[in-house]
Amino acid sequence: MIKLHDKKKSIIIISILVLISLIFSSLIIYSGYLTTTKDNNKDNDTDGEPSEKKIDNRISPLTNQGLILEINRIRHRGLLDSIIKNSISWKIKPKFYVITEIDGQKYSSHDEIGFIYKAWDTISQDFRIIRDADEEQEKSHVIITLVEKKGLKNIEKERLELTYNYRTGRWTGEKDYFNDSDGYGHYVGETFEIWFNLYQTDFDHDGIPYWTEVNVLDTNPREDDSKKDQDNDGIPTSWEWKWGYNPKTWDDHRNLDPDIDGIENIEEYQMEKWFANPYSQDIYIEVDGMQKNGLFDQKNVLSKESQQIIIERFCRHNINIYVDDGWPGEALNAGGELLPHVQAISWDSGTMQQYYTHHFPEDRKGIFRYMLICHSSVFPTTAFSGNTGFNSFDTMVVGTNIYQKFLTPRIQNLLIASTVLHELGHTLSIAPYTIEGCDNLSLFNIKTIKQFITDWKNYKSVMNYLYVINTRLVDYSDGTHGKNDQNDWEKLYLPFFQIENNIICEPGILPPATDKVVNENLSIVLDGWEYSKNLTQKYKENNDCSPIEPIKCDWSVYIKTENDSFPSDKNLRVYARPIVPISEWSLIKEGYIDIEGNLTTF
Repeated sequence: MIKLHDKKKSIIIISILVLISLIFSSLIIYSGYLTTTKDNNKDNDTDGEPSEKKIDNRISPLTNQGLILEINRIRHRGLLDSIIKNSISWKIKPKFYVITEIDGQKYSSHDEIGFIYKAWDTISQDFRIIRDADEEQEKSHVIITLVEKKGLKNIEKERLELTYNYRTGRWTGEKDYFNDSDGYGHYVGETFEIWFNLYQTDFDHDGIPYWTEVNVLDTNPREDDSKKDQDNDGIPTSWEWKWGYNPKTWDDHRNLDPDIDGIENIEEYQMEKWFANPYSQDIYIEVDGMQKNGLFDQKNVLSKESQQIIIERFCRHNINIYVDDGWPGEALNAGGELLPHVQAISWDSGTMQQYYTHHFPEDRKGIFRYMLICHSSVFPTTAFSGNTGFNSFDTMVVGTNIYQKFLTPRIQNLLIASTVLHELGHTLSIAPYTIEGCDNLSLFNIKTIKQFITDWKNYKSVMNYLYVINTRLVDYSDGTHGKNDQNDWEKLYLPFFQIENNIICEPGILPPATDKVVNENLSIVLDGWEYSKNLTQKYKENNDCSPIEPIKCDWSVYIKTENDSFPSDKNLRVYARPIVPISEWSLIKEGYIDIEGNLTTF
C-alpha cells in the first residue's frame, strides 16, 4: 500500500518528466521549422518578399538538339506576264532548285541527285532537311536560296537569311519575321513566292521549345501540349504561342478576325496546314468540274494556268488565294470532283443547290467559296454568282464551252481567268449597286451603247462588261484612269461571302437596281460593354494604320462596364470596319485598359 505523500511525490516527478519531454519536442519542431523556412526563402529577397521566378536557361536538356527546315511550297510568279504576251513562252514551265544552308552546312538537291523542279507551283511537293546543332546552342543561321535554270545558266533569284532562336522557336530576318507584311513563314520575292517552316527537335513533339515551356508557358516539356487548350478558348497552346496569343488567357477566337478576311481565328487554326495566317488576308475556293460531253469534248475544269493568273493578281495586292481543285488527303466531297454532265445550268433550276448541298462539305462553308466549272450556263450569260443558303454570295458558276470551241488554249486560259475574277469580285462585294459600270446591260443595247462607252470607258476592270473579255487586262481597276473609275482593290470586302447581301437579286432585276438596296447598318451589341468615344480616338492616334493596307477602316473601342458572358478578364475590345460600300464590324483585338487610361492589346 502506497502512502499518500509518496503518491503525490510520484505525480510531481511524472509531471516534470512530461514537461521536459514537451519542451524538448518543441525545440526539435521549431528547429525543423527554421530549417524549412530558410530553405523556402532561398529565392526570397532580403525584405522577405518573393523574388521573380528563377529562369531555367537550358535549351535542350531532354533531346539531341537539331533544326528542321521545311519548304512547303514554291510558286514561280512569271506566268501572268508571260501568258498575256502573244507568245508561246507561257507553255514552257520554269526550272529551278533550292539551296539550303544551316550553320554553314549546305544542301542542294540539284548538286546531289540532279533533281530540279519543273513547275509554276510546287504545292503538295514538300521538301525537308534536318541538321545537327551543338548542345545548348542558342541560335542558328539559315539561308534559303532559289536558283532558276535557264539553259546552261544557273541564276540566283531569291535569297532569305534567317536567324533561328532555340529558346523561343521563332526566327527573324530582313525578309521574313513575325507579323511582317507578307506573312510569317511566307515570303513574296520578285520571281518566287515561298512558304516554309523552321522548328527544332523536341522531346514531346509539340513544337514548343523546352525553354519556352518551362519559363513562359508553365507547360510540361515531357508531355505533348500541341493539342492541349490551357485556357479553354478552342485553340491549343502551340498555335496560340506561334501567333502571339497568350495560351494561358482566354481569347474570343470564334470572333477574332485581325486581318478582316472573314476567316476567324478558330477557322485559321483549322486551315493551318493549308497556309492560313491570322494576320494575312486569305481567300479559299473549292472548285469542282464537270465531265465532258462526248468523245471530242474537253473536261470542264479550272486549268492550272488560269489558277496561276488569278493567284498572281491577288498576290500583287498582298492577298493570298488558295484553290482546292483536288488537294491530297482532303475529305470526301472536297475540291476536284468531276460532276455528271449537264448541258446548261440556271440559278433557279435547283441544280446548283444540289451541288452545293451534296458536293460542298458543311465544315467548309464560311471558310471556302464554292465554284463549279461547267459546260455552260443558261444563255446569254456564261457565268453567274449568287446565294445557295439565305442571301450570302458564296457560290460561283463558270461555263467554259463557248471558250473551248473557238479559241486557242492561251486565250481560253485568259478569258476563263477573267470570268472567274469577275464572279469572284461579286463575292467580294463589287456589284452594279456599288458602281454602275459593273454588269451594266446598256452595253448590249444599240441605243445606249455609245453613252455607256462614254460614261464607263475609264472603269478598266473585269467587273465592267466592256473589259471582261479584254485579254490584255484580266484585272480589277486600280482607279487611275480618270472620270468614273474606281479602285476596285480598295473596295474589296473579303467577308462579304459570309454576310447577308443588302439586295435580293431576283429574275428581271435590272442594274444598277439601287432602289432595291436596303441598308440595315448593323451595330455592335455587347451586353456589359459600352462604346468609348475617347478611347476610340486614342486608339486611332496610337494605331494610325489599318490592320489591312491599303484599306482604311473605322474603329470602335468598347470597355467592360459590368460582368459579361466572356470567360476572360480583358476589359477592352477593338472593332474595325473597312470603309467600303458594304461591310460589317470585325473584332480585331482584345486587351486591357489600366486606371490611367493606357491601352494594352494583343
